[in-house]
Amino acid sequence: MANRERARHWRYPELPGVDLLRARYIDKTFVWHTHETFVIAAVTEGIEEFHHRGTLERTGPGGIALINPEVPHTGRAGAPEGWVYSVLYPAPELVAGIAAETTTLRGTAGFRVPSVHDPQAARLVTAVHRAAEKGDPLAADSLLRIALARLLRDHGGPLPERTARTAGARTAARARAILQERMADPPSLERLAAELETGPFALLRAFRALYGMPPHTWLTDARVRRARQLLDAGTAPARVAVAVGFTDQSHLNRHFTRIVGVPPGAYRRERARTYKTGSEALS
Repeated sequence: MANRERARHWRYPELPGVDLLRARYIDKTFVWHTHETFVIAAVTEGIEEFHHRGTLERTGPGGIALINPEVPHTGRAGAPEGWVYSVLYPAPELVAGIAAETTTLRGTAGFRVPSVHDPQAARLVTAVHRAAEKGDPLAADSLLRIALARLLRDHGGPLPERTARTAGARTAARARAILQERMADPPSLERLAAELETGPFALLRAFRALYGMPPHTWLTDARVRRARQLLDAGTAPARVAVAVGFTDQSHLNRHFTRIVGVPPGAYRRERARTYKTGSEALS
C-alpha cells in the first residue's frame, strides 16, 4: 500500500511566504510536531484524523484542518483508504497582513477551531495549488488571499498570548533555550534540571504545560525544523544530519519524513527546482 502514497512539498516563487504540500497518504503517520507557519489543509478524499490540544479531530472531503503556529499536533489516516489533501503553510506575517486588511480582528490573528467543514473554502485552497502548478501567478496569489480572507472572516479570532508568567513556565523557557543552543549535543533530563535548579519531573511537567510536548519530543521537532533551514540553504542531507544532532542520515530521514511528510532528499530537490522563477520553475 505504501507505494500508492505520493507527496510533493514545494514552493512556488510567486507566492513568497507560503509552502505547499499535495499528498495522498495511506499508512503515513505524523508524530507530534509543530510549525512556525499556519497549516491550512483541505481534504479532498478519505479522512485525516489528528490530535490537537487533547481532542481527536477528523476531517473528510470538504473539510479543512486549521492549525495555528507552534501548536503541537499529529496526523494519520482515519479510514483504510487514507486521505488526499492540499496544504498551504502561510507565514504568520502574511496572515497578519491579510487579517489587518480584511478583518476587524485585534491582536494576533489566528483560527478559533482546529477543523471545519467548509467546502467552498476547501475548493479555494485546492484552486491555489492548481494555479501554482500551472504557473499562473495572478490566479495563485489572488486565490490565496481570497481563501485566507474568507477563513479568517468565518473562523478567525485573536490568538492567546503565550508568556512565561509562572516560575515553572520561566524554567521551561530557559530549558528550551538551552536545548536550542545545544541541539547537537543536548544534556540529559537530569543534568538539564540540575542546571536549572529544579527536579526532572518538575521540569517535565512545566515543559509540557508550556510547549505541549516533553523536552525530547520538542528537541526532535526543533532538529527537523533546523534541518529544513539547512536544506533550504543547499546543505547536503548527510551534513545536515550531523549538524542538527542526528546520529546519521538514516536517522534524519526517519524523523524528517515523520514530521515534514517527504524525505529530506526529495524536499531538497524540490527546493532547488522551485527557487527558480517563472515557467522555468515548473518545467
